[in-house]
Amino acid sequence: MSLIAAPTSDPEAIQLASAKSAPRETGSTNVLGVSVSALSLPAAVEMIGNAVATDRRGYVCVCGVHGVIECKRDPALRKIHNDAMAVTPDGMPLVWALHADGHDTAGRVYGPDLMHAVFADGCATGMRHFLYGTTPEALTRLQQSLKRLYPDALIAGSYAPPFRQLTPDEEAHVAQIINDACVDVVWVGLSTPKQERWMATMRDRLDPAVLIGVGAAFDFIGGNKRAAPAVLQGMGLEWAFRLLTEPRRLWRRYARIVPSYLFLRFLQKTGLRRFPIQSQEGKP
Repeated sequence: MSLIAAPTSDPEAIQLASAKSAPRETGSTNVLGVSVSALSLPAAVEMIGNAVATDRRGYVCVCGVHGVIECKRDPALRKIHNDAMAVTPDGMPLVWALHADGHDTAGRVYGPDLMHAVFADGCATGMRHFLYGTTPEALTRLQQSLKRLYPDALIAGSYAPPFRQLTPDEEAHVAQIINDACVDVVWVGLSTPKQERWMATMRDRLDPAVLIGVGAAFDFIGGNKRAAPAVLQGMGLEWAFRLLTEPRRLWRRYARIVPSYLFLRFLQKTGLRRFPIQSQEGKP
């Protein structure tokens, strides 16, 4: 039985945040070689809206500590992130890193909250959405939840890919489906780093302005998984909540990631080790 579908934050608060005319924030900070954008949630929503309005094409990586460590291990993945339109701080450790470098107005841009806010903002502009990822059943629940929360939202299509690498013919078929839907934003709900690689591979084959990788947001908004309480999210302890709820799947990941991140950031902040930015193309 699925959990009751509910937004991870107060939808009215998110709607107000998305409606604010926040100035587009600039700048970034280097976190282990990944250029993390100094964005708040309202600024990220405005950036995406402006990209759609001006047909500025690109992809957005919603990145936490897991993504940073994966990038540290894989130079190609690190380049994918640094070539993105933006790498938003999905976890509090990245927000703290931004604040430590003087980006005081940066805030957490959590994948589910970003999806809620862009959907709320897009209702007024006729923004068209496409959902890519997870399973057919989970996509159905996600669409039902989004339509209940945002009745005026335009979801023009969805696709649940197989749990394997797509063949060239399948990639061409998916690109045709998405392009025929005439959408503005493609939401990608795959796991990291699969979704980032998919966005980088498909970017030049797709017409929509923006691709956004939001990972588990599909499950949280669709009601398949329960999000961590806001107080734990604010303390940077969402990983602990997820570990308690999915120990068999996540314990190996977090046993590796958490100490690795703390140690490598110590080396970076003390100057004992350098982590140069590999590539950066037009990121705010």
